[in-house]
This record gives sequence, C-alpha cells and structure tokens, in this order.
Amino acid sequence: MKFITPFLFLATLAVSGCANGPALATADDAKQHNVNEAKSACANASAQPSNQCAETISAAFDGKGGLWITWANKDHVYVQLSGDKGQSFTAPVMVNANAEKIEAKGEYRPKIKLDAKGNIYLTWTQKLEGHHSGHIRFSRSTDEGRHFSAPVTVNDNRDNIGHRFDSMAVGKNGEIFIAWLDARDVEEAKKAGKKFDGTSLYYSWSNDGGEHFYPNKRIATHTCQCCRLDTAIAPDNTPVITWRHVFEGGIRDHGLVKFNDWNTPGDTQRLGRDNWKIDACPHHGPGLSISDSGIYHAVWFSGSPANPGLFYAYSTDSGRHFSAPVNFAKEGAGHPHVLALGAKVKVVWQEFDGTNNVIKLMKSADNGKTWSKPGVIAQTAKSGDQPFLISDGQKTYLSWKTQQQDYGLISIDDK
Repeated sequence: MKFITPFLFLATLAVSGCANGPALATADDAKQHNVNEAKSACANASAQPSNQCAETISAAFDGKGGLWITWANKDHVYVQLSGDKGQSFTAPVMVNANAEKIEAKGEYRPKIKLDAKGNIYLTWTQKLEGHHSGHIRFSRSTDEGRHFSAPVTVNDNRDNIGHRFDSMAVGKNGEIFIAWLDARDVEEAKKAGKKFDGTSLYYSWSNDGGEHFYPNKRIATHTCQCCRLDTAIAPDNTPVITWRHVFEGGIRDHGLVKFNDWNTPGDTQRLGRDNWKIDACPHHGPGLSISDSGIYHAVWFSGSPANPGLFYAYSTDSGRHFSAPVNFAKEGAGHPHVLALGAKVKVVWQEFDGTNNVIKLMKSADNGKTWSKPGVIAQTAKSGDQPFLISDGQKTYLSWKTQQQDYGLISIDDK
C-alpha cells in the first residue's frame, strides 16, 4: 500500500483583511521575532503548553457565541475558550491527566463538539505501538470546560490494530455519534486467508451525554484506510456520514450513508463518479454540510487522470442523487471544506501557487446552484494546517492555523 503525501506548505504568514480575529499580518521584524520566540518555547520541554506548538486545531462555537478550540501538545489534549472571536483565549485546560501518544497532524486531529446545554465533547486518536494502529478516545465536560472526564476508549475491539480517523456529530437531543475507520475485519480476513480491500467503517453512539456508548456497529466494509470522514446531522435528527470508499475494481471515490435512525445505517450511496483507480491512500477526505432545509452540500478531492481536482455537488433528496459535480479547482489544490447557513454556502480549500500556500474561498447565495469567482482570503509561506469553516449561527468564519503562529479566526461573510 502506497501513501500519497499531503501537500507541503512552506514559509511567513501574510494574511490581510482579517475581521474579528488576531492581527495575523505584522511588520517583518516583529513577525520574525514572534516566530523565533515560538520556536524556542516549543522546543523547551518545561515550557507551558501553547497552541502555537500544535500542528492542528479544531474549533466550535457554543450557544452563547463563545469560541472553543482543542489541540494536542506533548501527549496531552487541551481546550481553550475565547469570548472575543479568537482575539484572546483563556489559559489551556488539560483534558487527559495521564500522558498518551496522540495523533494530531494532517487529517488526524482532536475533535470538539458542544450540545445545546453547553456540554463539551472531545474525541481523538490515541497512537499505539503497532504500525498505523490506534484507539478512539472520548472525554466530556459538563461544567463549561473547567474539568473533563477520564478518557474512555470508544472502540470495543481493543486489538493493537487501526481504529483511526474519527468523526463526531451531536444530535438535536444531545445524542453523540462517533465513527471511525476500523481494521478488525481486515484482521479477520487475514486469519481466514482471504483478501480484504481497504478497511471498514464503524460507529458507536450515546444517548446519555457520553456516560455510556452502545456496542460498536459496522456502517460499511471496504473503505479507504487513511482519509478523514465527515459527519453531519440531517433535519430529521439522524446522522449522515461520507467517506472515501473502495468500490469494485479498486475505484476510490466517495460513499455516503444517511441513517434511518441512530441504530440503523441506511444504504451506501455513491458521491461522485470520478472513477479514480488507485491502490494508495490519498489522505484527502471529503467535506459535508446539511442546510436546515435539508440540502446536502459535499466537496471532495480526486486524482483521476481524466478529471482531477476539487469538486462540489448538492443533493435535494437526502443523498440518493447529487447534482452534476462542479470542478472548481485543479492542480495544486486540496483539502476542501464546506458550510451551509441557510441558502448561503461557502467552500474553502488550499492551493500552492509555487511560492505560497493560499487559502481560497468561493460563495453561493442560492443553495449551490451558482458560485462566485474564487478569491484568496489568506496565504502563508510557512507550513499551515488545513482550512475549516465554522459558524456561530449568524456568521461564517475560516478556522486556520499556521506553524508556530497564533490560531486565526477570519470572518468571511464580507469577503
């Protein structure tokens, strides 16, 4: 099995027009001074934990407009709260008291979600000693992030094998849905002397705020081994999940399942027909957002020789059929993310222009039927995290982190 290295993004932050966020663009001398200080602090084993030292950051708003971020540093997961849209944060709160190896790079990262009551839920992948092995971990806070429960392992198969690339969603009644890529079926096939393409997609869920989780159940077999998943909650309060699948003939396009109820996955639907045949791990998972009106909005990456790049499509029938895909970015683009707020839909992604890593944005005001011309909203010559879109229910923001720099939240409604 080959692995395709994700795009490498190199050199200083140069973001302009940032609204409601930290001053990410500074004079060159001050910028270099801050970078040098950050490098020194991150290399110091006794230094206080800082999100500047994290490679990835995940973010979510609570019902009061507070911005919560989570990240990993030195074998611990941390959370912080901002009451001013990312301009300042509270001191980091450690989640796992006992140190454990944590996957927190590329399409791996700790996840954070909140329910309507303000309870905070976290998942992450604990790295084990075996090759590409791991466990899915969960912790929660019921006191506004002051304390977190002792982490528990969600996967009930505890073999030293792959349980990785978790995705989490929270239902309207506080249900917690967690899905991940799981290698238990691969191992069973090996014992029986059979071939098993890819891996499997499993899930568990809780209806008591994470005190207990139902036994693991399988959603699909033959999924790609190493691409992020994305999960959303449909208007009827059931989970919908999308992933890169291994279809017949070694085609690695995308699958989607809408649950009939929390205990019953529906049939696998096909998202896009790029017909990308490859025996490798692209490390490029899809993005999914569902509007209040029930329209599914999806984005994904394909390396198909006939039609490569990034794609967008929408569905008005709960994912059974999708519109003709829009190929909105070509060579050098990756890791798209989508967010729908009413009829307004926004898509962000990364591109490498030969010198800088740029974050681009395109917008639709009519549920994805027509789109604005893509525009650059941020760029860096340094290494950067993947871009994500989040919303406080009123506005949409770019959530983005560059290497050894402060986390940035950029309002994009006026872009």
